[in-house]
Amino acid sequence: MTLRLAGGCALAVAALLAGCQDDTSGTAVRSPDSPTEPSVPTARPSRTPTATPPPRTLTPAPPSAPPQAAEVLAPQNGYVFIQTKSGKTRCQVSAEEVGCESQFTDAPEVDGLPASGVRLSADGQVEWVLGNLGDIPAVTLDYRRYSAVGWTIDASSDGTRFSNDRTHRGMFVAVERVQTF
Repeated sequence: MTLRLAGGCALAVAALLAGCQDDTSGTAVRSPDSPTEPSVPTARPSRTPTATPPPRTLTPAPPSAPPQAAEVLAPQNGYVFIQTKSGKTRCQVSAEEVGCESQFTDAPEVDGLPASGVRLSADGQVEWVLGNLGDIPAVTLDYRRYSAVGWTIDASSDGTRFSNDRTHRGMFVAVERVQTF
């Protein structure tokens, strides 16, 4: 297959080069009474005269919109349950911590098995865990900002960022990676 492709490419290059020459033999001919280029009549569309447009005035750009307010998610028994738009990650959020479960592609092992969840406390302590959140009444997030029980949640197609409003500690969660800050 590779030999056929190489042969085809060689033939195509040879055909292209056959039409190319670096010899331009011949004699240039011009009219003896005119040392300039010949003029060739060309048809041009006729134009109708138009009025001169008024001078443009620049208008200032409208002020940029203020940042979108976060949608507040109401807790149930002290917890907010969410899932990403893709459905690949589910989380429970309380005032004390955020816990998320997913099939992480590079999770560390816990008791000999790949971790299925990660938990972050409000003060920044992270822990990988085994387990399942069960049948939680999760709200599916859209790609925007949310607020829930003292956490700001920024959901995007790249992942979900949780930031504690009081301590400013948080984590970014995606199937491919988890980063704390």
